[in-house]
Amino acid sequence: MRARLRQVHIDGHTYTWRAVLHRVPVNGFHQRAVYVRAWGAGGKNSQRLEADLLSAPGPYVVDNGYPTPADVRAVIICGLKSGWQPEQRGGTFVLSDREHGANFAVPGFQLTNPVRPGASGHPTTHEAQQRG
Repeated sequence: MRARLRQVHIDGHTYTWRAVLHRVPVNGFHQRAVYVRAWGAGGKNSQRLEADLLSAPGPYVVDNGYPTPADVRAVIICGLKSGWQPEQRGGTFVLSDREHGANFAVPGFQLTNPVRPGASGHPTTHEAQQRG
């Protein structure tokens, strides 16, 4: 199934985004993971924002949830505050837990380092700190 492109408006600017759900094994459990991708007014020719999110606060079986426009708005705002330049042509700006986790606050999600389906589910530094 192909992910649908959506739009969100922030401070007079339009951003196009998409999110794709998958699951990631973490310590024997599965967590819902979401790939969020966003572009500025230049569309897919502009610098892309990428953020990989895990459901918070912890592991559970994958559900069918999807990030709301408010969740994506918070991801985009974090990206903008962290140096994402959507007006720039080409390239990718990655929000990762390692570099941007301290500035990330989206209820129900935590920022993780980039993950891919089938990749090993090693917890991020942030997750390890949360679990003690």
